[in-house]
Amino acid sequence: MNPDWRARYEKAIDVTRKAAQVALRYFDTALTVESKADASPVTVADRETEQALRRGLQAAFPNDGFLGEEYGDTPGSTGYRWVLDPIDGTRSFVRGIPTWATIVGLEYRGELLAGVVEAAPFGHTYHALRGHGAYRNDRRIHVSDEADLGKSLVFYSSVSWFLKAGKEREFLEVVRRSERQRGYGDWYGFLLVAQGSGEVMIEQGVHAWDIAGIFPIVEEAGGKMTDWSGKFDLHAPDILASNGRQHDEVLANLNGDRSV
Repeated sequence: MNPDWRARYEKAIDVTRKAAQVALRYFDTALTVESKADASPVTVADRETEQALRRGLQAAFPNDGFLGEEYGDTPGSTGYRWVLDPIDGTRSFVRGIPTWATIVGLEYRGELLAGVVEAAPFGHTYHALRGHGAYRNDRRIHVSDEADLGKSLVFYSSVSWFLKAGKEREFLEVVRRSERQRGYGDWYGFLLVAQGSGEVMIEQGVHAWDIAGIFPIVEEAGGKMTDWSGKFDLHAPDILASNGRQHDEVLANLNGDRSV
């Protein structure tokens, strides 16, 4: 095993767990909520959690780069870059809903190597390193084997995102063909697919920090994750994760092909 990968992976798990406790201390308390330029909410909890992530990782790997939701891009010289989302699900966080998490992704020269998702309210740490499987805490996780979309559980973020993207008809076609749907947005739907609790997660309006730490977990759990073109672009606004067996069919529906 590459020792640089292992060292960063193990440190990421430790730092992410500790940083998420910063956010947890603010959860379900009276917070001032500000609006960023894109109208998304931000609080002191988001900022302090990202600061904790950066401090912990920079202390161990001072020449690595960073891309974070709250503090932007900091170039490095090693080829490694940490992609940080201090609180994925801030809208849930500020309303006392526990479906939020702290996400860290590790990238090396454009390849996503590892991911950590700390779901502090649930006491769960999801993590994966390229070539070494995906885990929830110490338990290995795997996607489901269901091949029939008609028997599948589909997750999504919010119908409003599909309306904004002009994709409501395509999304509703996937709804029509599937058995059940649940609006577990943000990180949660992706990790439910990774652990085999559902088959498909569809989202629109994502950023690099939303998915960098999730991609390795879904892939190492045996799933597939692409944008709606069928490729993977860390900066694409649309994303589809699946157990792999239904991926092409769902992609075809999202792109208006009713023949599949």
